[in-house]
Amino acid sequence: MMSPKIAKILEILPDSIENYISKKFVDRTMKKYANLTIEGKENLNDIQKPTLFVCNHLSNADVMIVNAAIKEINPTFVAGAKLKSDPVTKLGTKIYKNTSIKPNSPDKEGLKRIIDLIKNGESIMIFPEGTRSREGKMIEGKRGILLIAKLAKVPIVPLALWGTEKMLPINEEGVMNQERFVKSDVHIRIGKQIKMPTKMREEDKKDYDDRAMNYIMGSIAELLPDEYKGFYGEEPKK
Repeated sequence: MMSPKIAKILEILPDSIENYISKKFVDRTMKKYANLTIEGKENLNDIQKPTLFVCNHLSNADVMIVNAAIKEINPTFVAGAKLKSDPVTKLGTKIYKNTSIKPNSPDKEGLKRIIDLIKNGESIMIFPEGTRSREGKMIEGKRGILLIAKLAKVPIVPLALWGTEKMLPINEEGVMNQERFVKSDVHIRIGKQIKMPTKMREEDKKDYDDRAMNYIMGSIAELLPDEYKGFYGEEPKK
């Protein structure tokens, strides 16, 4: 990963130069470290904007991999607010279109920005687990994705990736700018478009929310190798 010193130097440059250098760094990093395989590109052919993309989360390299896979869609990424507090990860928020949200809190303003973007025709890419999995497999998703899906009322496209946890392993002490790239095989699989399950009359809110949540997260899990399914090891129920 780029050193914090270089990242700070880039911050004082004009935005156009900073972005140019940062994008070159990302391109070079992808070519050097990611032996990337993309599956399911044909599933993007019939997608109409706006669309809500959802994906599992294993590493800080995930954004560059997802962007490479669906760059023709040019989505807006939902990013944790803390990424802008680190000089290295902050560069990523300048390279890729994004909107920030405060994790583990009822961030009404952040949610409103996401819904407004969708209403204005922007496709959104979100990692529903809310954080990188330190287990190397799926963890339980945050309920925020359910609220966004309900309010947005747009098609959902699941993505699944694996191998990024080896390409850019999580630093055990939680210091993101000390993470280092390793040449690795990386896979991303693009699923078919899905829609929120229909609500049954006899279902109360909790039963429906549980079923819808498991369906959204399960749509990601069923694209993953078994060892990465984690919390969502069983097939989703519609």
